[in-house]
Amino acid sequence: MTAMLEMRGVSKSFAGVQALRDVNFTVEAGQIHALVGENGAGKSTLIRIITGAHQPDAGALAIDGRQVAELDPVAAKELGIAVIYQKPTLFPDLAVAENISLGLEPPGAMRTIRWTSRRKRAKELLNRVGANISIDAPVHTLSMPEQQLIEIARALGANARILIMDEPTASLSDREVDKLLQVIRDLRKSGVGIIYISHRLEELFQIADRVTVLRDGKSIATKPMNEVDNAELIRLMVGRELTAIFPKQTVPLGETVLELENVGCEQSDVHGISFTVRAGEIVGLAGLVGAGRTEVARVLFGLTPADKGAIQLNGKRIRVRSAAQAVALGIAYVPEDRRRHGVIPEMSVAQNTTLAILKRISTGGWLNVGAERSKAQNFVQRFSVKTASLDTPVGNLSGGNQQKVALARWLATEPRVLILDEPTQGIDVGAKAEIHRLMGELAGRGLAIIMISSELPEILGMSDRIVVMHAGTIAGTLDRAEATQENVLALALGHGPAAAGGQHGALSA
Repeated sequence: MTAMLEMRGVSKSFAGVQALRDVNFTVEAGQIHALVGENGAGKSTLIRIITGAHQPDAGALAIDGRQVAELDPVAAKELGIAVIYQKPTLFPDLAVAENISLGLEPPGAMRTIRWTSRRKRAKELLNRVGANISIDAPVHTLSMPEQQLIEIARALGANARILIMDEPTASLSDREVDKLLQVIRDLRKSGVGIIYISHRLEELFQIADRVTVLRDGKSIATKPMNEVDNAELIRLMVGRELTAIFPKQTVPLGETVLELENVGCEQSDVHGISFTVRAGEIVGLAGLVGAGRTEVARVLFGLTPADKGAIQLNGKRIRVRSAAQAVALGIAYVPEDRRRHGVIPEMSVAQNTTLAILKRISTGGWLNVGAERSKAQNFVQRFSVKTASLDTPVGNLSGGNQQKVALARWLATEPRVLILDEPTQGIDVGAKAEIHRLMGELAGRGLAIIMISSELPEILGMSDRIVVMHAGTIAGTLDRAEATQENVLALALGHGPAAAGGQHGALSA
């Protein structure tokens, strides 16, 4: 069978840095081919070559058996190549039908819009992907999975035959993921060739036919999905075993640093929150999406102050009314969405690292640039941040390195309590291992850490104790020795421990 897409010996370098080296990759009709690798492994470069955004330095690319000499984005679209990104590229203030029609209808300043046919086509395309969405709804009123279905519908309207899906489920719940995966299976049945990129390895075993692993710009292996397991995939991606991803360090625990007693917040709809965190302890905060985990973090950081109960820090009762007050008290919070709240992509590594301590490194309103760079350099070296220089915009770094900078910013405040909300979301397994190592190092220095995570392996692998939330309150607390996937999930679902069976990789239903 002739492959829809075939790449042979493809290489690409940028300013002397080899991004791809002699890569082979194929996609057949009606096949879902997973593409995995750490950040920086070459996945994005490979996709940009397939879509015509970059030209390879060497190698050949063929569509339906015909070699394509020079591929640009317009030619790629005409050949039926389309990309669905993690963040939909839609116009939020336009209606669904208008978004679908963009790029599908012929251009022309004097062209008359045929609204009836536009609406009819939009409905047909949405029906094809099983989306029950009003074509008149403004896009900004829709959920993330609904927006992704619109993107897929638009791609099919452009006669996409090769569909690239880049982290399509990163911000979805399990229920939303299941719906999207079914749409993808239906596309496979219709003969569409799909390139599927995801850090959620458990999804690949549900949906992919084949998998190609990239590492350091090279194609390490291409195998049928049913011939590999999770441990082997990780070993191929990072060159080390699964146990290295959760390097939990056992450290002596100190005195109680933080104590919550019957804490509640009407605005955040959390109530009856009681738990403690000791020096050197990592307390995992688990639960389904919407259970109230992030809301507890926001209460502790003063973003939505508590209106019930008591909070004690080092034995003294405190009231946290603002983020500034939280920082002054020694509480730091690395939020879930690092690009919106964790880092400022346009600012440099040095500027991001010291953003929370500007008063400390300024005199008379003037910033001490030398102190800023010294502080930033210390964290860059300590956290092994991969950056060309301290002046590099943080937006140019990989997701894992952005997370390290976000972590450095708050550690620069010398906190007593560190709250980490989804600390490894959207980063590759190698970067996860580095973040986990840093967490162990910080705990070893006596920091009290609260870790919120939807990934059960992370919760089980890194926590000394696990506080499980359900419907805005605490369903139960598990010591490390008694914590299993079944027990955590049972509590998260509102049952007692060990009431639920089965193996699950995420808490995001």
